[in-house]
Amino acid sequence: MSIDSAVWLAGIALETVVVAVLLQKGIARLLPVFFAFSIWNLASDFSSRMVQSHFGYNSPQYFQFFAGEYSLDALMQFAVLVELSWSVLRPYRNVLPRATIYGIAVLVLLTGVAVWPFTGIHGLPPAWITLMRLQQTTSTLRILFFLGLAAMSQLLAIGWRNRELQVATGLGFYSLIGLGASLLHTHPTSSSMFHTIDMIVAATYVGILVYWTASFVQKEAPRQEFSPRMQNLLLTVAGTARSSRLAMEDIRNRKP
Repeated sequence: MSIDSAVWLAGIALETVVVAVLLQKGIARLLPVFFAFSIWNLASDFSSRMVQSHFGYNSPQYFQFFAGEYSLDALMQFAVLVELSWSVLRPYRNVLPRATIYGIAVLVLLTGVAVWPFTGIHGLPPAWITLMRLQQTTSTLRILFFLGLAAMSQLLAIGWRNRELQVATGLGFYSLIGLGASLLHTHPTSSSMFHTIDMIVAATYVGILVYWTASFVQKEAPRQEFSPRMQNLLLTVAGTARSSRLAMEDIRNRKP
């Protein structure tokens, strides 16, 4: 068996284990979008291998499959980041306005729009350049999300035994390696190491699956109260939003 096949089989097996653990530990109910994303990863990795084996890596059919697959993958990654943000705010979601989750989605989207102009790989066909820019943008978003969550962990009263930070850690570290590999691919001297670089990324993903499995089988640490500063900030946001809504309703009721 080749190293490629061994890494692929290890990934498929571990993705199956992660899905099973998410179900068995009830994490699928806590983070349903991440659970759907995990099933998607399993299905896409399996189908991608089959399409590549049948048509070949450089075939138009494989490119069409890859383009559609990664576009959906990017959309799911966006949804995962929104879900993680909303889940972190779980202790105070009852006092936050219902539109908060939409505000989070807009913030993540705007961050992606800001990152997009700084991405890209030269020397590839235009369609591939667009896909690589999408890949680099989503990777950068996941890295920024992990760094932001880790930096604010004290204010948010979360630690490495909380599911949100565990998921963000895996996504962030894998994205960091993947982004580095993408940048290395643009350097002329790395052309002879193209496959080796990709194998390092694949092996990193297997390591992340091992980390998630080991983390998810352990009991999650109880969620604590947010720090006083974060509590005041959230209550201020909730109060401002409620006041604005009441003011708008009052104006609406005064109209003849």
